[in-house]
Amino acid sequence: DVLYIQQVIAKFANSFDIKDWDGLQACLTESIYTDYSDLRGTPPQTVSAVDYVKSRRESLDHLKLHHLVSNYEIDFPATGGATCCASMIVWRKSEAEEFTSHCFYIFQLTQQNGEWRISGITQKVFWNDGKSSIHSGAK
Repeated sequence: DVLYIQQVIAKFANSFDIKDWDGLQACLTESIYTDYSDLRGTPPQTVSAVDYVKSRRESLDHLKLHHLVSNYEIDFPATGGATCCASMIVWRKSEAEEFTSHCFYIFQLTQQNGEWRISGITQKVFWNDGKSSIHSGAK
């Protein structure tokens, strides 16, 4: 299970970079809890996977992206559920500017039909570098 969880988190991150929006949606449960308040200044919310992917595509599709994820800490607090804490660096680049976030993620995962899927995402930003204005979702 640990390996499968690492793989779904890696696929989640890589999907942004290669603009595989269907692959991103395949990593998620039908609805997901999200907390990007550190980056966006907005309150946590629960959204459909379709809306989550749509909003990421609209705000990031025009940028070059590179997500690196590591330092996985995986726990199984309940049958069929898991938590994965991981460090991530997210590089975003337009033609002229860059915006990079150094973060800690807390992923909630649920096992569905024998596959692990992300049901919750909390991002804690340690610091950002560059121009946040290139990413329409950032404050």
